[in-house]
Amino acid sequence: MGNTTNATEPALSAAQVAQFEKDGYLVFRNMLDTASCERMLKVAKRQLQEAQQPLEYEAELGYAGAPASLEAEGGRTVRRLRGAYDRDDCFRAWAEDPRVVGKVHQLFGEPVCLTLAHHNCVMTKHPQYGTATGWHRDIRYWSFTQPDLVCVWLALGDEVTSNGSLRFIPGSHRLTIAPDRLDELLFLRPEHPENQALFQQGTAVELHQGDVVFFHSLLFHAAGVNTSDKVKTSVAFAYHGCSNQPLPGTRSAASGDVRVSD
Repeated sequence: MGNTTNATEPALSAAQVAQFEKDGYLVFRNMLDTASCERMLKVAKRQLQEAQQPLEYEAELGYAGAPASLEAEGGRTVRRLRGAYDRDDCFRAWAEDPRVVGKVHQLFGEPVCLTLAHHNCVMTKHPQYGTATGWHRDIRYWSFTQPDLVCVWLALGDEVTSNGSLRFIPGSHRLTIAPDRLDELLFLRPEHPENQALFQQGTAVELHQGDVVFFHSLLFHAAGVNTSDKVKTSVAFAYHGCSNQPLPGTRSAASGDVRVSD
């Protein structure tokens, strides 16, 4: 592993906290070492080959360009390996890594819980059948007392424009968006004039192996298609302050969570 944050020092500087509050995301370069990333990749590749459940397929999402059904050509293209926390010790160790937890704890200002209901996955974007993701907020299908969660996204390999890297609209976690600007899946409508102006503010965030981006659940983000010849693989976990509980009876509450800091 790389350098561990000294327990007597804050995980983030005051400038970094201010930047997160302003932009809604922070990037950390070379946060995880090569050996740890390669181990995760090896596990993910094996589980993809074995089609180890639970899985989510591109055909199940119904995004533009996705295979029409699981039986169609490319229909078994995997979008994500669900339940990463319980798939292997390497993913669990990363989810509980003190460098991750310390930063999230500081952003929330309270003890942190890992939600098992959302993200908690290995994201894969395949060539040809891996679809683009429109501009959206992760909170769209999540149900918590407050819409304040943080996704921690780890790149297991290069994530650049050509293979569908993430794009963010800085500061959009602080915007109030009128309902008519969103479609039925709560993506920003591309034809809406106000949205088109907002899209112009989109910033590509290219990552390399071991790089990590923390981003707010209200931040609008998107990702393109993978035009390379290799699968793009990432690990994503979502965290919330322990006082910010999922609403009873919702999908957010169904899988429970794990307290990862005190």
